[in-house]
This record gives sequence, C-alpha cells and structure tokens, in this order.
Amino acid sequence: MVLFWILASTFLVSLISLVGIFTLAVKENLLHKILFCLIGFSAGALIGSAFLHILPEALESNPSTAVFSYLILGIVIFFIMERFLHWRHCHEEGVCKTHAFTYLTLVGDGFHNFVDGMVIATSFVVSLQLGLVTTLAIILHEIPQELSDFAVLVYGGFSKKKALLFNFASALMAMIGALTGYFILDYVRGFANLILPLTAGGFIYIATSDLIPELHKENDLKRSMAAFSAFLLGIAFMALAKKFLPC
Repeated sequence: MVLFWILASTFLVSLISLVGIFTLAVKENLLHKILFCLIGFSAGALIGSAFLHILPEALESNPSTAVFSYLILGIVIFFIMERFLHWRHCHEEGVCKTHAFTYLTLVGDGFHNFVDGMVIATSFVVSLQLGLVTTLAIILHEIPQELSDFAVLVYGGFSKKKALLFNFASALMAMIGALTGYFILDYVRGFANLILPLTAGGFIYIATSDLIPELHKENDLKRSMAAFSAFLLGIAFMALAKKFLPC
C-alpha cells in the first residue's frame, strides 16, 4: 500500500511538468514576451532554490567543506557538459538552433526530480500523513519551476511540443528516485547527500552562466525591467516557499 501511494504521488508530481500545455494556444508574439519574463523568473528561482533550499538541506547533515566541494564539482561538471554540447551542436552543424543550456536544464532538473522522488518515498515510509504533506509541498514548489523550465526549453530553441515531451521525461526521474528511495532506504541517504550539492552547482551554473546573460541581451528598458522584476520575484517565491512550505 505504501508503494502505491509513493508511485501515485510521484506520478502526480511528474504531471506538473505538463503545465506548459496552457501556452499552446498563445500567439507567438505574446508568448515571446512571456517567455522572456519567465527566463528572468527561472534564473531567480534556480538561485533561490540552490541557496535557500538545497544547500541548507545538504549542510544539515554534512560538513560544509564536503558540501561546497561537491557544489564546485557540480559547477565544473556542468561547465564541461555545456562545452561538449556547444561543440557537438554548434561546431559540427555550424548553426546553433538549439542552445546547449536547454540540455543542461533537463539534466539539472532531472537530478532535482530524482531527489524529490527520494524525499517523497522516505516521507511515506515514515507516515501517510507526512507523505501527503510532503507531496503537496513539492507540487506547489514545482508548478512555477516546471513552467520556468518549459520557458527555458522553448526560448533555447525547442518547439513547444518537444519542450513538453522532454520536460515530462525529465520529471519522470522522480519516479525512479522514489523507487530507489523505497527499495534501498538504508543506503540512499548518503547518495542524496552527494546529489544535493551537485544539483545546486548545476542550478547556479545555469542561472549565472546562461540565463542571466540572456537577459543582458535585451536593450529595451521596459522589457529589461520586467525581466529583472521577474528575476527578483523568482528569488522571493523560493524564499516564501522556504518559510511556509518547509520540506
């Protein structure tokens, strides 16, 4: 019965990744304006998630030197991956129709979803009530995050349908994480301690190396201010989520 609740909850969380379906009916000009603001929101949400949620959680049960070492390692890994993807997709083909940061977003979000799945599994093992509360907190946290991820994929060159498909595939990592957490509960805690700062490093790298520079390319003052406001809103949302929805 516990396994049923774990799988049902993680599948429900995975479905949140399809929130971008509501943009399919939006006209291209309006969608482009919305996406640019969502890029700002996503950058803020990634930074807020890394510094306000993931790193404090990792520091609770691990020495700071180890956490920040894995954080640096995460940044280095994502740097190497981006250089490879940039060379693979832009150097060989000659035209960069799909930016490398779209694939980095999928990888980083996949890691994050994997950990979310493990958190859901372990909370249901403790009690049904704790599992349901944890699932609700993750859903409320994931709605703006997944919408932002969808915006990054479309802005980076994916079609809307392809972005939905790939974002959903990344979200299904939560189910794999849940199964991992359920069947190897005694061993998964150490793995989670490693994956959390690596994920934080990836989020920080994507936000500072790829998304924020995209915002600097806009010359229109009104659009720049709107995107900057969205950036601050992303950080503020993660701060409020930390205060009212502690996981």
